[in-house]
Order: sequence, then structure tokens, then C-alpha cells
Amino acid sequence: MSDTVGLLLRRAGFGPTAVELAAARQAGYAAALTGLTAPPGPDVGATGAPVPDLGPDAYAGKRDLTYEEKVRLEDLRDEQTAQITEWWLNRMTVASHHAVEKLVFFWHGHWATSVKKVRSPQLMLSQHRTLRGATDFTVMARRMVVDAALNHYLDGHLNTRQAPNENLARELCELFLLGIGNYTEKDVKEAGRALTGWRFSLTMGRSVFDPRAHDDGRKTILGRTDTFTAQSLVDLLLTQEACPRFVAARLWFRYGSSTRPIPKGLQDKMVRAFPAPMAMLRVLLADEAFQATAGTMVKQPVEWLVGALRQLGVRPANLPAETRKAVLHDLENLGQLPFAPPNVGGWPSGGSWLTSAAAQVRLRLAGRVAEQAPVDQLTPESLAYLLGVDRWTNRTYAVLRGTQDRRQLLTLGLASPEYLVT
Repeated sequence: MSDTVGLLLRRAGFGPTAVELAAARQAGYAAALTGLTAPPGPDVGATGAPVPDLGPDAYAGKRDLTYEEKVRLEDLRDEQTAQITEWWLNRMTVASHHAVEKLVFFWHGHWATSVKKVRSPQLMLSQHRTLRGATDFTVMARRMVVDAALNHYLDGHLNTRQAPNENLARELCELFLLGIGNYTEKDVKEAGRALTGWRFSLTMGRSVFDPRAHDDGRKTILGRTDTFTAQSLVDLLLTQEACPRFVAARLWFRYGSSTRPIPKGLQDKMVRAFPAPMAMLRVLLADEAFQATAGTMVKQPVEWLVGALRQLGVRPANLPAETRKAVLHDLENLGQLPFAPPNVGGWPSGGSWLTSAAAQVRLRLAGRVAEQAPVDQLTPESLAYLLGVDRWTNRTYAVLRGTQDRRQLLTLGLASPEYLVT
């Protein structure tokens, strides 16, 4: 049972500390699952990472700017983007409700939106609040369809009745709500018409609706004809049988296996828990099919880093400024920087993180973390306990046993296959 408890904590959260893992094993799988998916009371740990107050967007209310003024404002945006990225990493590290934090990060990859195109850290932080604050998937979808950052990212602000833009409509069907094969090209074109008229305001920090740019004519989508708007379109998509099955499959892909399809019986049980994401996740994590996936998933860079920080007692907010900057640079080189997914499909999974180039960056980042860790005497055995590794292979153990330097031992442990694969 201890192996499955460890699997549960590693997959549902970002990586258990030695104390958390020991307590969960003592409590048993069922109690550990309840503690993760129905945590009692407010998140005490997260109070140590309050949401930064950025004020209005740097460009809000600004017109006719000189080149020099634009450069200054872009620099300010970059600084604020680094600020919210560091804040989120710190929040994930210090939060007590680990499964909640992991689920928020999952939604960020699901509704993938990048600040590199949106540019406004204020709009990205507003989207983050939407993902974190939605009570269920229905509420989330209704809010996200008019989210300013997502609309900007998918060119929704260019979507008018005179020149419909289908980007948001297509991804709404393909990547967010239904999945490939559950809609037609005509459905996408008609859905694009329903989404016309939405703009974003940097001054107000949200989307605004321009009725003059909206196509209020009748549209036929998925066999139903009506004068669809953004909200009624989402409501229609949410009622499709494919929607909860698609969401269940996406949760399985990120929490269960990125190589094995979701078992139909499990998918059916998760669908019955829709639209409550944490309830769906609880069903997934309680199923024997999940418990049989040990050793099949590679940790994503953020998952790997946050787990290491938690287990070694390192807090991002306490790192020197230059080290914080270097950590973000390394994460970007690893291919996973919060608020900056590579495309609307989100981040890759599985072995795509195990390239030779990534190994070098991971070693460098592991060394930065190890240098800051308040850990003195270490052996391969105590390191396994600290990192929540069940056991080292003979090959890894031989390498670790021959290492005398504390920092090097930590670095090698963090970069080991046993730590990277869960």
C-alpha cells in the first residue's frame, strides 16, 4: 500500500515532503485521498504567498507614445510578468492544499494562454483568478469564453460580423470542450459568428462587449438553430455528451497516463461526477486503473521543480534576486514557464521532457536548488527518504554512494530517473 500512497501524493500534488508521505502512509490510501481532494478549512500555507497587486496595465489610458516610452512600458510589463511567475511558483511551493494547486496548474495548461502574445500580466493574472475561483467546470467555461487574455490570445478581439475570426471557436470545440470528431467545420464557422463582438479593455482589465460588432443572426450549431451568443454557445457545448467525456479524458491524460487511453468504466464514473472537477479527479485517483499506472509518467518541469523546492525546504520568495531570475530562465529553457505555454495545445507530456538538452538544463537547475537547501549530512538512504523515492536502482545507488559532496549528491538525486518518473 505504501507504493500506491506515494503514487497518489506525487500525482495529485507536486511532490510530498517526507513528513507528509509518512503521515499519509500511516493514515492509509482512502484517508490520504480525502485529505487531498477535500482539504479542511482555508489554505494556511498559501497565506504566505499573497497575490501581487500590479495596478493597471502599463498601457492603460496611454496614447501617442514615443519609441522610448514604449520601451519603458514593455520593460515594466516584463518585470511584472516575472513578478507574477515568481509569485505562482512560490504559491505552489508553500500552499497546504497541494491537489488544489496542481488542479489550477492543470487548468492553465487546458485553457492554454501565453503572456508572450497577450503581453499584459494584468490580464493573465485576471485569467488565473478565474481558473482558481470557478466553482465547477460549467462556471469556468462560461467565464473563460469571454476571458480577456484568452480572447486576445486567440484573436477574438478581431472577430466581427463583417469579418468573422474562427480561432477561438475552433479551439473551444477542439481543445477546451468537445475534442476532435465531435463537431463539424460548419459548426466552427457558425460558432465563430456567435462569438463576435467581444473586445478587451486594458483600462478596465477585462473583456467588453460591442453589440455593433456582434452577429445577432440565426446560426445552426450541432443541429440546433438559434441566435447564439457566447454564453448560449457555451451552454450548448456543455450539454453535449462529448463534453464531460472529453474533460475526463484530459484529466486522465495528465494525472493517469499520457500513453494509455482512459478505461471506459473509469470514464463513465468520472462523467457522473461532472461538472465538479475535484470530484472527477477524486474518482480517477480512487480507481484501480490509476493505481496500476505507477512508473508510467514523467514529471513536467514545473512539477519537478516545485516538488524539489517543497521537499528540500527552499522557498522561491527567499532566493536571491539573481537566483530567482536564473530559475525562471532555466524553466523557460526546459520548455515550461508558468503563464507562457508554447501554444494553445498546452505543454507536451511524457518522454518529450527527457531530451539530452533538457538533461543539462535540469542538472543546472537542480544544482541551484541544492545550493540553497538547508540540508547538511546526507547519505543515499537519507536522500531517498527526503525526496520520497521508494528505492534507488543499483545503478543510481552506485553513483550516489560514490559522491561525497552534499550539493552534488542532492543534484544527482534530483536528476535521477527514480525522481523524474512517477
